[in-house]
Amino acid sequence: MSAPPVGTAAHADRSSGEAPFTLTEPAPSGLGLRDTFGLWANLGISLLLPVAAAFVVLAGRPLGVTVLAIAVGSVIGAVLLGLTAAPAARERVPAMVMMRGLLGRRASYLPTALNVLQCAGWATFEIVVIAEAASRALDAPRWPFVLAAGTLATAMAMRPLGVVRVLARYAVWAALAAVAYLFARVLREPLTPVTEGGAGSFWSAVDIVIALPVSWFPLAADYTRHARDPRTAFLGSAGGYGAANFVMFTLGVLALAAYGAVGLDVIDALLAVPLGLLAVLVLVTVEVDEAFANIYSTAVSTQNVVSRLDRRVMALLVGLTATTLALTLDVVAYEPFLFLLGAVFVPLAGVFLVAYHLLPRGAWDVSDDAPARLPLLLPWAAGFVAYQLTTPTFFFGFGAGWTSWWAARQEDLGISAASGLSASIVSLTVASLLTVAVALPGALRARRAVASS
Repeated sequence: MSAPPVGTAAHADRSSGEAPFTLTEPAPSGLGLRDTFGLWANLGISLLLPVAAAFVVLAGRPLGVTVLAIAVGSVIGAVLLGLTAAPAARERVPAMVMMRGLLGRRASYLPTALNVLQCAGWATFEIVVIAEAASRALDAPRWPFVLAAGTLATAMAMRPLGVVRVLARYAVWAALAAVAYLFARVLREPLTPVTEGGAGSFWSAVDIVIALPVSWFPLAADYTRHARDPRTAFLGSAGGYGAANFVMFTLGVLALAAYGAVGLDVIDALLAVPLGLLAVLVLVTVEVDEAFANIYSTAVSTQNVVSRLDRRVMALLVGLTATTLALTLDVVAYEPFLFLLGAVFVPLAGVFLVAYHLLPRGAWDVSDDAPARLPLLLPWAAGFVAYQLTTPTFFFGFGAGWTSWWAARQEDLGISAASGLSASIVSLTVASLLTVAVALPGALRARRAVASS
């Protein structure tokens, strides 16, 4: 027997309340633009971005070129995020349930599994950065902050919509004040040219910046399904995250130019400015929302497989796992992690957007009986391959072999490793065009069927 239907229009009449415990319950839809914008601005104000800025800066080139790359990447990534987040406000289902309409129920388990892995990984990374920053700020051992951050983030995942409203009304203003102060202090220092390290080209810098907002694509609908309408979902997610993404990457690049700090040393540099301790502690506290969002979305993603699974139970398990991993994990291989996320989820975003908008309104099937659409795995896979052939990534567990294999395929095909092309744009273009070729015949048949009914 199938579980009760999800994502129906009847679910949209609840305008208040908390997120449902299981997939079989209706989802409230009371988040307005302020709530949605505030949530995504908070999620974008992350200490991970200044830490990652060392991978974005274009050594030997004017600082303005790096800032331009950040702006281009933030706009592209934010628009992709907004476009993929908006449909959930119409369908009223979580992100991985949306994938049923794209691939069918059983095939949607593949992106679900990948999303569970990435969300759990991000939650762990966030807890590590929170604890590392707090321990440096207060000159104390790291492990108590790991436990505190993991416990708080898990508790927040119990009441996600209540947390969203608090973030939008209060936390975002504290975070903005801290960021504005740090900007003012950094800009008082002489900005020296960066001569070593950083991105290999303008477009590789753009790719890293794109990777952050796109990494939220597989879980954005978990939150925007509660937005009042698609316009609110788009403007809130794209505007909030895009602006914060630009600001935080730029802060990291400026700190690099002002202090020569790299990686987590950026935090030490910011701590050294007057009142820097207070500003960084505010950002450390606000950072917990990223860990909370990833823990909650990991729990909700598993409901795509078991619809009656209580998200609170899963959140406890995920929070415990992430906290345990954070006790032993160091922040390493961060740039390859970002590229790998982009290689997987940028083409999937393209496939989803094209397929969703090709189909007539109301034809997106998110039920337990959603039919398989396996041909759409082809453009996703092709987009992934296109990304690797443009910028080979590093695959954890495979060492340098994975990267060198793709580099050899570049050479076989005569693709220059120094082409400077954006892997994200190439991947997105390939996946989107192939999706049109694969999905268009079925979409036309569906439109004719709707027109004749």
